[in-house]
Amino acid sequence: MNMAQTDVLLVACGSFNPPTIMHLRMFEIARDHLERLGQLKIIGGVMSPVHDAYQKQDLVSSEHRCNMLRLALSDHDWVRLSEWECQQSGWTRTRQVLQHYQNQLNSAMNANHDSPLKRQRQCSNRDEVDDAVQNFSNWIPNQCASSGSDRPVKVMLLCGADVLESFAKPGLWNIKDIETIVGQHGLVVITREGTNPYRFIYESDVLTKHMGNIFIVTEWITNEVSSTKIRRAHRRGDSIKYLVPDSVMQYIQQNQLYQEGANSTTNEKSL
Repeated sequence: MNMAQTDVLLVACGSFNPPTIMHLRMFEIARDHLERLGQLKIIGGVMSPVHDAYQKQDLVSSEHRCNMLRLALSDHDWVRLSEWECQQSGWTRTRQVLQHYQNQLNSAMNANHDSPLKRQRQCSNRDEVDDAVQNFSNWIPNQCASSGSDRPVKVMLLCGADVLESFAKPGLWNIKDIETIVGQHGLVVITREGTNPYRFIYESDVLTKHMGNIFIVTEWITNEVSSTKIRRAHRRGDSIKYLVPDSVMQYIQQNQLYQEGANSTTNEKSL
């Protein structure tokens, strides 16, 4: 007897400074792995760039980062950009970001499941209801923005193994935030050959407590592409072709991003 699947929206939070081919690929790797397990059904993905107030070193403006993500995702059929974090008055903690997306999904789906009488009271006609749901947010998967699904959707954090390891760094994460992120939402961790994420879970009481809600996905086709290395290569005049989508590479060149001393900040902030 097959167990009922859980619908999942994967959310990746980060700088995306710039977005790389690995930022895009981790969604594909995660979906392949999770759906192969048979417990989870991935219905969509969201890339949520961090606010400018995060002040990470060499961070270009959210306008540029969102534009690059928009280009990178222009032909993607199930991962979308959300600018919500960038539109806030300041930096938002990861726990609050995930809770926001979960609340928005719940509200959108509840709006679709209202009774006809309640809809009639809220809007003068069905078209207004449909328009309201459609415009709720452009990152919401189509099946959640329509009346086609009755199943709840779970928001899970998609991240690299470095984020899992960072949970152990003193003062970087609030313990209550980790509890909420892992316990209520869940983690999908993309790791690479030679790393041992299970050791970090073992060494953390909170992660061990919720280890059933942590999914470790190994990237067997190893690739050491990172935004940091791409910025360094571009700053030195080296080619970054095939490390980022061509449209992103052209945008970087046209807007003269990541050049020495340009468009950068110097401080780090906790997550």
